[in-house]
Amino acid sequence: MSDKKRVLVTGLSGLVGSALRPEFEARYELSSLSRYGTEGLDDAHNFRGNIAELDTILPAFEGQDTVVHLAADRSASANWESALRNNAVGVYNVYEAAKQMGVKRVVFGSSQHAIGGFYRDEPYRSILAGEYENVKRPYKLIDETVPIRPDGYYGAAKAYAEGLGSYYSEWFGISSINIRIGWTLSDNDPTHSAAALSMWLSHRDTAQVHVKAVDAPDDLMYTVVFAMSDNHWNIFSLDKARKVLGYEPVDDAGTELNPDKELPMRDRTEYKEHEEDPDSYD
Repeated sequence: MSDKKRVLVTGLSGLVGSALRPEFEARYELSSLSRYGTEGLDDAHNFRGNIAELDTILPAFEGQDTVVHLAADRSASANWESALRNNAVGVYNVYEAAKQMGVKRVVFGSSQHAIGGFYRDEPYRSILAGEYENVKRPYKLIDETVPIRPDGYYGAAKAYAEGLGSYYSEWFGISSINIRIGWTLSDNDPTHSAAALSMWLSHRDTAQVHVKAVDAPDDLMYTVVFAMSDNHWNIFSLDKARKVLGYEPVDDAGTELNPDKELPMRDRTEYKEHEEDPDSYD
């Protein structure tokens, strides 16, 4: 038997999962849970199930030390029906499966969209629009003390999941670490837009923050942190992630835009890896 920590990742084939996978494979006994299977894993670590259906995912949780939950309808403009089934019901089933199968920690892939309403306010609106002439530095960074202010059903479901994690932590003893992910891109290149320069989370930093969460002390029972790279135009405070998790981002998106760069199709939030399934969350 391996003496490595046993870690199950939902959504391992997605953008964030693909970015963290090499580091996770080197460090942990890695398993995947998805509806369609994950390429490159043996049958013993390649579980199939639907997070919207509790009974189908329970076997994957047996014997796991930590579950990293990334699977969701990742569209920022997801409609209510999809956000409810894939994101709200899905995360409930993940925590319930963890409770029933004795998993001690859930690391949840939350999102900056839980507070996306702040992007309507200055100076954040101008920064995300690339209208830097309207911005005076230094400006106040958004931190985890601001109220929930989602910018859609997707963001509202992420905020709900953070609350659900608090409940399962306090009442059932499951450590819940919620990472408000910025913007992880398949080609690791944020130069297509000013918003990406601000919110970029590089592949190295994506892996690092999730490793820090998995390996955090056992007595860290609940937290919510922002996770972006150390970007020049960052609008989020990383102080709590540094203090609580020991996260130290190593990359910076810089300040230069590439007018010829387009967002890859794989990164568009409406993209579905399995086109035959309109609710695909891989």
